[in-house]
Formats: sequence, C-alpha cells, structure tokens
Amino acid sequence: MNFNIFRNLIAKKWTSDVRLDGKTAIVTGANTGIGKETARDLAKRGARVILACRDMAKAELAASEIVKDIGIANVVPYKLDLADTKSICEFAEHIYSSEAAVHFLINNAGVAICPYSTTADGYEMQFGVNHLGHFFLTFLLLDLLKHSAPSRVINLSSIAHSMGKIHFEDLNSEKSYHPVRAYVQSKLANILFTRELARKMEGTGVTVYAVDPGIVNTDVTRHMKSSLQMFVKAFSFLIRTPAEGAYTTLYCALTPDLVSGGYYRNCAQAECSRAACDDRTARNLWVVSCHLLGIRWR
Repeated sequence: MNFNIFRNLIAKKWTSDVRLDGKTAIVTGANTGIGKETARDLAKRGARVILACRDMAKAELAASEIVKDIGIANVVPYKLDLADTKSICEFAEHIYSSEAAVHFLINNAGVAICPYSTTADGYEMQFGVNHLGHFFLTFLLLDLLKHSAPSRVINLSSIAHSMGKIHFEDLNSEKSYHPVRAYVQSKLANILFTRELARKMEGTGVTVYAVDPGIVNTDVTRHMKSSLQMFVKAFSFLIRTPAEGAYTTLYCALTPDLVSGGYYRNCAQAECSRAACDDRTARNLWVVSCHLLGIRWR
C-alpha cells in the first residue's frame, strides 16, 4: 500500500520563500513538537526567534539543535511558565528590556486531556494554560506588538473546539472535571479570544488568527489513556509530523492579506463551530478572563 497517497491527503504541503530578516518572533512551547518546527522555519527565514518555554534545559537544547541545523541563526531561549502569572510578568519584563520590537506572537504552547490539577494561581490547568496564560501574555505584550506593527498574533486551537462549550458557571471545573470537556472548552476559548482581539485591534496594524494544526504526533498525547496512545502509534502514518503540523501556523504568519479574526486549517480559512462564532460569548469570556486575572483590558 502506498501510504504517501494518504499522507498527501492529510497534510497539504505548503511552501513560501518569504524572508523575515530584521523581524522578531516569540513562540511559546517551542522546545518540542509544532512549536519547535515553527521556530526552526522562522529562524531559517532570518527572524530572531525567542523560544518561550517552561523547561529551560529543553529550551536550550532545542535552540542549539536549531542553530546546528541552520548554521547561522538568532535563536534565544527565555523562561516562561504559562501556569504562573508571576512567570508571565517576568517574561514580559524581559522582552521589554531586551527587544526593540516583536512582529509575531505565536501562542503555541498547550496541555491536553490531563488529570485534574491547577495552576500556581488556582485555575484549572487546561483553561489556565491554554487560554488564560496566553490571554495574559498577549495583554502584557500588546503595546510592543502595536509599536512593531504590522504584527501578528497566532493562537493555536484545534478542530476539537467544535465539541466545546464555555461553562461560565464552572470555568475552573471545580464542580466536576472531565479532561476532554476541559480541553475542548479551552480550545473554543482560543477561537473566541482570537475573534474579540481581532475586533479590538482593527486599525492598529495588529492582526490575529486562530489555527487548527490538525492531528499531530507530539508530546501532547502523553496524558492520553494507553489505548489512545496505542492507536496513535498504530496509525502514525495517517498523523501529521510536527513539521507538517506547523504549516498552517506558518501560513498565517507569512501570507499577506488574510482575514483577521479568522480560523485557519490546512493552509486556508475554514469554518468553525457555531459556538466559536458567537460574539456575545466572546465578549463575555473576555470580561470574565479580565476579572479572573485582575486586569483592565477594553
């Protein structure tokens, strides 16, 4: 059987010769998987790439591997723990003190389908990292993104958002917790945040995109049940590599004149769920997120 036929249907190939000399990009969760491949590609194009990672040993190893692969690259690992607002603040302070501009903020990091736990600030881990952590990071870096315009914010979501609902009555899963329900809620929140941020950024030169990378073989499967992990391994030829998973992120970073606030899959704009198109829910989530974080962002 020729598996390449299946692979070509699953992972649409995309290339671009756009250069990014003089540009600076931040990629969260860039020590492995999609984030690492995104960082590698941006660095190859001449960008200065900041690997924003919780585990500095892994971040430094990833940076050295990228530099070794490319030859000459400006890749810098910085500490960022999205499960701790103090760490997010320290990271933002570091960026403002060291970077004159940031042209791309790629909110790539995430946790998936994990056992119940909370962030340093008491938020359910998946909602806290996947949504609130990136929401707060973007808030703190927004002045620099505006100063650097044209600039782009890219939020990684998932097709799993279509199963999600924002449980305003129990955002932190304190009444009941199911790992899948919490995950799909966080991925829906990524798209709603994208829509509302894009609306607020109209006329500023900052554009915003939500991305579904597809089903990708990454460390995100580490919390899945063993039966699901066995399925992933058995059908790995049908699952995208991290480099293929990065295609749509790169498409949104490099392609001109895309619709800000849009949802993108397979290197093209795609339809998202009805819940993800609900602007009232997006506004309510924005207000609640600001309240939880203790910030004013209008």
